[in-house]
Amino acid sequence: MKRLTLMCAALCLAGSVLAGEARPLAEDPLVEQRMIAISEELRCLVCQNESLAGSHAELAEDLRREIRTMIRAGKSDTEIMDFLVARYGDFVRYRPPLKGTTLLLWGGPFVLLLGGIAGLLLYLRQRNAQTDAPLDEAERRRVAALLADAEKRSVSQ
Repeated sequence: MKRLTLMCAALCLAGSVLAGEARPLAEDPLVEQRMIAISEELRCLVCQNESLAGSHAELAEDLRREIRTMIRAGKSDTEIMDFLVARYGDFVRYRPPLKGTTLLLWGGPFVLLLGGIAGLLLYLRQRNAQTDAPLDEAERRRVAALLADAEKRSVSQ
């Protein structure tokens, strides 16, 4: 039992021996804040549904490193964004600018919504129009014949 306890203690302490020293979060907190603010506006090109700031992909780490380098070089936020858009296209931005190539992206959901509402209204209007139509003389005779036939069958049974 003593041997088992010593073995468990040794295994628990082995993890702390292998642990390295934690890297500082950022060399310059202002650079890190700007980098996070910029990368929150950008889409990870690998994950696509995650921001560049939250992604753990290698490409995301490389892009964050590139952004830090540009910030240290004195580039403005718009210059950094323009560089990344020129390199990867408007897809890299979570909120692409409104222009001819992105017009469908911005207006498409509203067009689909209006089309769906219009289709629903047309369907409901046609459905109501079909049920309100009165029977003509031929249809009345046919209904009367069907009812008489049904009455004869029920009496004979």
